[in-house]
Amino acid sequence: MAEQRTERADAVRNRRAVLRATERLLDEGGGEHVSLDRVAALAGVGKGTVFRRFGSRAGLLQALLEDRSRELRDAVTHGPPPLGPGAPARQRLLAFLDGLGAIAERNAVLLAAHEQACAEDKYADPSYRFWHRHLSDLFADGRPDLDAGFLAHAVLAVFDGDLIRHLTSPGDPRRFTRSVQQMATALLGGD
Repeated sequence: MAEQRTERADAVRNRRAVLRATERLLDEGGGEHVSLDRVAALAGVGKGTVFRRFGSRAGLLQALLEDRSRELRDAVTHGPPPLGPGAPARQRLLAFLDGLGAIAERNAVLLAAHEQACAEDKYADPSYRFWHRHLSDLFADGRPDLDAGFLAHAVLAVFDGDLIRHLTSPGDPRRFTRSVQQMATALLGGD
C-alpha cells in the first residue's frame, strides 16, 4: 500500500492564495480577467509556482471548481440521505440538483470561465465526470428503460454560466435550480 504524501505547509498556503486570487479576479472582471500572470502577482507567488501546480488557466479553473464543489462530492459519497446513499433515486436526484444548483447560482462567472477554458476536454474534467457518473446512476436506477448517460449529459448541459446568470435574479435566486429539478422530475416520470 502506497503512503499518502502530505502536502507541505507552504504548498498549502500557496494553493489557497492562488485560488483566492483567482476568485478575486473572477469577481472583478470575469473569466477574461484571469491569467496565470495576474493570478501569480495577486497571490504573491511566482508564475512558475502557479504553472507547476495547475498547468494552465484551464487547470486553475478546474481546481477552483473542484474546491467549490468538494462538500457536495463528500455529501454525495459519504453523507446521510437524501443526498448520500440510502434514499430512493428521485429523492437523491432532487437533493443533488439542489446542491449542484446552489453551487452554480453562486459561481455562474466561474462556470462560464470554466466552460470557455475547458471547452476542448469538458467531458474529461474531474468535476464533470463525477457529476455525470452520479446523475447517470440515479437516472439508471429511476428509469432503467432510458439512456441514463445521455440524460445525465442533457441535464448537465443546462448548467451554462450565462444561462444561470440570465435566470438568477435577486427576486428569485433559486429559479434556475427549481427549473432543473422540475426538468429532471419530468424525465423520471411518475409522481
